[in-house]
Amino acid sequence: MRTQEAQLRRTVVIDDELLEDAQRALGTSGIRETVEAGLREAVHRRRLQELREAMGMFSLDLTAEDLQRLRDAE
Repeated sequence: MRTQEAQLRRTVVIDDELLEDAQRALGTSGIRETVEAGLREAVHRRRLQELREAMGMFSLDLTAEDLQRLRDAE
């Protein structure tokens, strides 16, 4: 995170309805809090996608019954 001195003020036009929807979805109240939470969420999702792509796919060779037994054992 940047220091207070490195933060810049920005002027943006945000659709009021979209802002209200985002505030409800994110559980935020202020404009800055909502924008920052939305940006964090976007970065988080991108990093998860990059991780999924880097790990690739692999076969577990489990049947639905095997998977249920493993879940029940926990």
